[in-house]
Amino acid sequence: MFKVAFHTLGCKLNYAETSSLSRQFVERGYESVEMESSPDVFVLNTCTVTENADREARQIIRRALRHSPNAMVVVTGCYAQLQPEAIAAIDGVDYVIGSSEKFRMFDFIPQTPVKNGCAGIACAAIEDAVAFGQAYSAESDSRTRAFLKVQDGCDYTCTFCTIPLARGASRSQSITATVAQAETLAQNGYKEIILTGVNVGDYGKKDGASLHALLQALESVAGIERIRISSIEPNLFTDDVLDAAAQSAKICPHFHIPLQSGSDEILALMRRRYATALYADRVARITARIPDAAIGVDVITGFPGETDAHFRETYEFLCGLPIAYLHVFTYSERANTPATGFAGFVLQQERKRRNEMLRNLSEKKRRAFAERFRGTIRPVLFECATHNGYSEGYTDNYIRVKTAYKPGLDNAIANVLLAEHSGDGFIGEVEQDNVK
Repeated sequence: MFKVAFHTLGCKLNYAETSSLSRQFVERGYESVEMESSPDVFVLNTCTVTENADREARQIIRRALRHSPNAMVVVTGCYAQLQPEAIAAIDGVDYVIGSSEKFRMFDFIPQTPVKNGCAGIACAAIEDAVAFGQAYSAESDSRTRAFLKVQDGCDYTCTFCTIPLARGASRSQSITATVAQAETLAQNGYKEIILTGVNVGDYGKKDGASLHALLQALESVAGIERIRISSIEPNLFTDDVLDAAAQSAKICPHFHIPLQSGSDEILALMRRRYATALYADRVARITARIPDAAIGVDVITGFPGETDAHFRETYEFLCGLPIAYLHVFTYSERANTPATGFAGFVLQQERKRRNEMLRNLSEKKRRAFAERFRGTIRPVLFECATHNGYSEGYTDNYIRVKTAYKPGLDNAIANVLLAEHSGDGFIGEVEQDNVK
């Protein structure tokens, strides 16, 4: 039996797709192992959102080859789609497979591993990203939460982003196919699905469907107790989606809504499709309908033209929002994006300073949000893995909780008293009679 190892960089969508790649290999008799276990094949699924992601991909390829110098190395994903020549030039890489081609990988690589080395770009399979590619995955340390891909690609033209180049136009999986996959996941024991994509809020628009219709259909899937939306643009967080979430017993009160900047001038330069007033209105509507909802925010620091005054606008705007946490990104120049030609270059040192300020704000927001629920009882879905004698999981509104391990908590939802704040979450006390 040949062995294959995988490594994934980037978003939840990539993790879902890596799981599908793993199934392709397992169906052909491969054993899936860790990178350190001397695999015969190493597959790297890449991201290219930032220069750091590109650099990390190159480092991981070299690390894999140190562990397994004779392994056949296959690189796929967004970085492979956009810069195949650069990857093919890395000593030890054997195949470069694009975003669409990854779903039929064995059309391009041999069934039996062959270490032949890339002879230039001839070893790559890169076509326009038009295929959908069904994908779903589970977190590596549990059989509780599954990432379910429902949408791919993006029709937006944000001036800093390469994703439309790497993943193509927006396209969606049908409601019928998505429900069928959710049923399969439920049959395999998963209780939570996380709907993933590049632009999930755009789901189904070219096919006469909608995210609202998909959410309604998934409500009826027996065994799926929780539905979480990975990320949704503020202009696509429509009232019908909010209504569905407010009325649902399954849709989690946890929404990740990209902002990117709290300055309307910078949002216009970024070519975002909303202003801060719309964003603030969305947050206000959510918290009015679902007061316990956790709202996460993406924000970029150091975008070209972002002055100290613009950054202060962002900081103060975020301070005033009832949000739970931030994901902070330092702007990174990406080839073939309009922003690389913009005036107002921000020094790297200043970008990092602003990043640190927002990360500190995020920690304050996270702790303040969690403290609101001290002494309350929340439903927690516990993971199968045990950590240092504790069972760990998340509340419906995404607060990390751990409790002393007890039999029966694995992959179970239990009501938990959030007793003592610790680190990034709570130590809780399980109401044993409410475990399901």
